[in-house]
Amino acid sequence: MKLLSLNLGRPQPVPYTDQPQGVTGIDKKPVDGPVRVTAPGPKGVGAGGLAGDAVCDMRHHGGDDQAVYAYAREDLDDWERELGRSLANGCFGENLTTDGLDVSGALIGERWRVGSELVLEVTSGRIPCRTFQGHLGERGWVKRFTQKGATGAYLRVIAPGEIRAGDPIEVMHRPDHGVTVAMQFRAVTTERQLLPQLLAAGEALNRESLAAARAYLSRQGS
Repeated sequence: MKLLSLNLGRPQPVPYTDQPQGVTGIDKKPVDGPVRVTAPGPKGVGAGGLAGDAVCDMRHHGGDDQAVYAYAREDLDDWERELGRSLANGCFGENLTTDGLDVSGALIGERWRVGSELVLEVTSGRIPCRTFQGHLGERGWVKRFTQKGATGAYLRVIAPGEIRAGDPIEVMHRPDHGVTVAMQFRAVTTERQLLPQLLAAGEALNRESLAAARAYLSRQGS
């Protein structure tokens, strides 16, 4: 398992985002590194976790629970076959393009060491948006991405560090609750009856999912 590509974005003006300034950093390009990764702070205050990476819409992106976004090269390859087009590393807006790692099958709270210093913890899947659809130029992309459920994973920073393209990735810890990124994604999108099961992941869940699961359970009991 390794970091196949390390990707950073720069602010670019585009016509397809509802971000107030009309710019996005979704089109990320590979860099060799090293790049410093740290916890950015609360959502809406902190941007992304990678030095030099643009997070333009802090209403929906960035913050500690979404400090880093990872996507598997294997899933990009699958999309290439399905869409009939080439998909470069970073084109899904991912900071980390991985090789040999089942990212969407990772468990909430699973911890990865990237390189010698950086430790990350899986928090959630990625919810597709209008900007993602406009960036790829695929009609119905939000629905299609949601139905497939290969979402990639958002991660928080447990221990900061520098990383480079080609660094090894080690799964340091796997919880025993069975709540995967793919399951969390389905619970907050198409299968909300799964929300109570997310509570097994506890505080490792991102804050929005944890609040949604508790609210759902409260409504069922009222």
